[in-house]
Amino acid sequence: MDEGEPGLRAVHQLRAITVELDLLGAEFAQRNSLHPTDLRALICLLDAARAHTPATPGWLGRQLGLNSAGTTALVDRLEGLGHVQRTRDSRDRRRVLLEVDERAVTLGQSFFGPLIAEVVTATRTFSDTELATIQRFLLNVHEAVAAQRGPSSTRSPLPQKK
Repeated sequence: MDEGEPGLRAVHQLRAITVELDLLGAEFAQRNSLHPTDLRALICLLDAARAHTPATPGWLGRQLGLNSAGTTALVDRLEGLGHVQRTRDSRDRRRVLLEVDERAVTLGQSFFGPLIAEVVTATRTFSDTELATIQRFLLNVHEAVAAQRGPSSTRSPLPQKK
């Protein structure tokens, strides 16, 4: 591909952002005695809560590509650290639901909150039309990346504007 191709420049910018976010996530994980998979799990659970999607251990394992034993170890670890709670589903008592503890939310907000605020502020420099274009672009990129991971990838899509 031609290095001057605007689309390729966007790919390089996305890659740079991905690396920076990954490094920031690793710093957060290390500071809080978390494995990188723990952080990904917390993000999945927060996204599920925002989308009103019931999060079971099986669902979480599929999101992360973990087997049952790995998922159990992950949830046990997060529960032991006080970041996640297991609760019985009120509609089906046989089903266990996972919820992020408010203390974990507060911990994440204290670390990532300033960055999130800066990004939200940056979005205010765009018109509604421009922002809709950016959101459509990011959704398309997300779908392309998820498709590249293959048909076994069942990660839920990014939350949509409602």
